[in-house]
Amino acid sequence: MIERYTRKEMGEIWSELNKFRLWLKVELAVCRGWQKLGKIPPEVVQEIERRTFVDEKVISRIKEYERVYKHDVLAFISAIGEQIPEYSHFFHMGLTSSDVVDTALALQLRQALDLILKGVEELMELLKSLALLHKNTVMMGRTHGVHAEPITLGLKFLSWHEEMARNRERLQRARENISYGKLSGAVGTYSNLDPRVEYYALQELGLQVEPVATQVVPRDRHAEVMYAVASTASALERFATEIRHLQRTEVLELMEPFQEGQRGSSAMPHKKNPIHAERICGLARVIRANLQVALENIVLWHERDISHSSAERIILPDSTIALDYMIHLFIDILKGIKVFPDRMRKNMDISYHLYGSSKLLVLLMEKGIPRDTAYSIVQECAMRSWEDGIPFEASLMQDERVNKILSEEEIKEALDPSSFLKNVDVIYQRVLKDLDA
Repeated sequence: MIERYTRKEMGEIWSELNKFRLWLKVELAVCRGWQKLGKIPPEVVQEIERRTFVDEKVISRIKEYERVYKHDVLAFISAIGEQIPEYSHFFHMGLTSSDVVDTALALQLRQALDLILKGVEELMELLKSLALLHKNTVMMGRTHGVHAEPITLGLKFLSWHEEMARNRERLQRARENISYGKLSGAVGTYSNLDPRVEYYALQELGLQVEPVATQVVPRDRHAEVMYAVASTASALERFATEIRHLQRTEVLELMEPFQEGQRGSSAMPHKKNPIHAERICGLARVIRANLQVALENIVLWHERDISHSSAERIILPDSTIALDYMIHLFIDILKGIKVFPDRMRKNMDISYHLYGSSKLLVLLMEKGIPRDTAYSIVQECAMRSWEDGIPFEASLMQDERVNKILSEEEIKEALDPSSFLKNVDVIYQRVLKDLDA
């Protein structure tokens, strides 16, 4: 991922330095496993642990070897072997490259998911506080982009909170499902390893043993990680899209923060554009595209090929880096979001209170009018209100079929926005158990 969208902590997780240090961590765990079986003397393992390390100079040495070998794991083994020349025959003993790469990748992905989950928790807390703050901020609910019935802004934030809760569960499940390693050799049969070495090493690393590995850990695990990441990114895109729509000049009910000194357009100095919400939408597209690649990576030839490898070097870092960035960008948007309740009320009046049509339909039905008849009456009154530009209540009172059955007071009560929101507390109590209703 480009530097523009890389936060420092996540960038460090996907750095070459962290990758090679995790490779070394896996190799040392294997050495200790062999030690438990008596294959490597304890004093030798201690010396290997004391002398081996990875820093920027070692990485440069790895790259020198790789230019010759065209194989990064062998380059890594040779560079580390220089640190322990008399013990290098114990290093990487019985392993194949994927043993190290896949096991270390599980650790790396787990680090990335832990950081993402930390951001999700922060975002959920912020959404919860906004949901409580705007519980009674009345606004128009829209379906198909058209006025439907009144809701509250708090309910919108509460919906986002719940969607993020589901994504948190997906990310947690993906973290659990990726926490598997394999140290079972060339085609997973332990031809040059003892299964106990794998068990000892993975237990030390906090990973589970892949029950049936080939030369690699099956890639459905990685695809599940990518799905959880893509699902979360898509949720953020949904939220950002809502802000973009509500920031349109014709609506202007919400606005993302616009900082002092910020400029919205090179040509039009008046512009305040929802650029950060739009950025989230764009990055979500990249992540969803990467999910497709992860699904295709599941299909490998026989016990493995490396068609997945080149793709994973891009999609796994880029997707987790992008999602981490998107989460924190959206947190910044919400921390500074502008809310315009007066504009929300004004926009509700644009459609002449037609949002009350469903209430009138039910009222007439309660008075004994057949549903189809009641529907036609209310629809005719609504269309007259649209065409003549008069309030819905006036159109209703002008209709003899309505005013014979309903009083003006009944109509006004039905069109009161609060009548649509009488059960909001029920929704809040269902979602936020600790809410003091």
